[in-house]
Amino acid sequence: MCASRQSAQCSASTLRCAPQYLLRHWKSVIRENIMRSTFIKRQPVLAVACALALGVFSATASAQRMDPNEKALLLDTRGAPVMSGSLCWHTGYGPAPLWTAGCHAERPVPVAQYVAPVAAPAPIVVAAAAPLPVYEKVAFDANVLFDSNKSVLRPADRDTLDALVSKMSGLESQSVMAIGYADRMGTDASNQILSEKRAGAVKSYLISKGVPADRVKTSAWGETRPSTVAGGCKDANNPKNVACMQPDRHVFVEISGARLVK
Repeated sequence: MCASRQSAQCSASTLRCAPQYLLRHWKSVIRENIMRSTFIKRQPVLAVACALALGVFSATASAQRMDPNEKALLLDTRGAPVMSGSLCWHTGYGPAPLWTAGCHAERPVPVAQYVAPVAAPAPIVVAAAAPLPVYEKVAFDANVLFDSNKSVLRPADRDTLDALVSKMSGLESQSVMAIGYADRMGTDASNQILSEKRAGAVKSYLISKGVPADRVKTSAWGETRPSTVAGGCKDANNPKNVACMQPDRHVFVEISGARLVK
């Protein structure tokens, strides 16, 4: 006890007698020892506080839903935003963050609406167009002969006209033209009248066979358009001359129309 008191007195005496730089050195040593002692005492408390803080920070970070595309937030090694109190640190790079828990207000996520499938429309069946009818133009003709100075049909002439009428079956837009002629014997006026009567006889017979009357047209040329040559048939009014001019006493019949091609 005496020794300690003496030592303390000696130290106090020494400090009073020591130079000023030694006094400052001893004071700094004493403060350092005091701070080290205090830090050693507080170190367990700080460790516990740090552990709690890290636990809370980790829980907060794990609860956050991060958007990997957000580049404007400062993130730590775990990918969580670095916060100071209730504020998040921003880096200044990248686009503005869309949403991060604890840093920005939550934005509603659009929900895709259910769209019922649309049934495929029934295929449209287009009927094949019927082929257009094809017609061909046809024409038939016949030459009906008459006796000298007569306009009555002979049996052979009726057979010729019957064959012509049979060819008209199935014709559409049919038309019939009958043109009468006469030989050079007699006067011009009488021959003109005779050629008209011959054409009329042919028309009447065709109508009697079912040909519509409005389809049959007639014309007459008398002796103006003979079939024989002018220098032939020189003998007048004898059987030889009558036989020579037979081609001039006739009716030319022409039938024209259209027929469906089969």
